Amino acid sequence: MASDNYTILLVEDDHNDVLLIKRAFQKVNIANPIVVLNDGEQAISYLAGREPYVGRALPMLVLLDLKLPRKSGHEVLEWLRQQQTLKRLPVVVLTASSESSDVNRAYDLGANSYLVKPVTFDALVEMVRTLNLYWLILNKRAEVSNE
Repeated sequence: MASDNYTILLVEDDHNDVLLIKRAFQKVNIANPIVVLNDGEQAISYLAGREPYVGRALPMLVLLDLKLPRKSGHEVLEWLRQQQTLKRLPVVVLTASSESSDVNRAYDLGANSYLVKPVTFDALVEMVRTLNLYWLILNKRAEVSNE
């Protein structure tokens, strides 16, 4: 399936963060469907089109937490950038860590952007508003396919 799909893949294990991020997307009136996965192995299976995700549409954007069970966000990012058909998929790291080692490693592994989760909901809404404007509206996407 081609990348002309408008799904956003959110890889986040904290249920409260998932709810807040979804609420922020609603408040900003972003209608893109959001697929939520809560560990790194699920993210890799989804992106690779493995069971139970056979036939899934590729997301237009991946929002990736770093501190995930089973495989970390760094491991997911490293795997993703090694896949010939997926390596151009935009990945925005969205995490609580502001550690320079995490930031540097994420960029070294090919992250397109690194955002630290804000403390307040209003700040999260503003971050999502900016994310929408740049990544979902203005950004010119590269072709990505799962063929």
